[in-house]
Amino acid sequence: MTAAQFEILEVAEAEELLRARFESLTWHGCPPGNALVIASHLEIELLDAISLMQRGCPAHLVIPILD
Repeated sequence: MTAAQFEILEVAEAEELLRARFESLTWHGCPPGNALVIASHLEIELLDAISLMQRGCPAHLVIPILD
């Protein structure tokens, strides 16, 4: 999702999207602080981020690798 697409969402939709991304990341073992940052980077594909972490990539390197 692009920033422009995110901006046109209703507040409740935006909150739900960010919450779902955060919960998915933490469920897959991402530390909450890192999950919050990754979840807020909407240009990062969630499945790609999770895949990297499952292959041993530290969470703090996900954004530099995928951005």
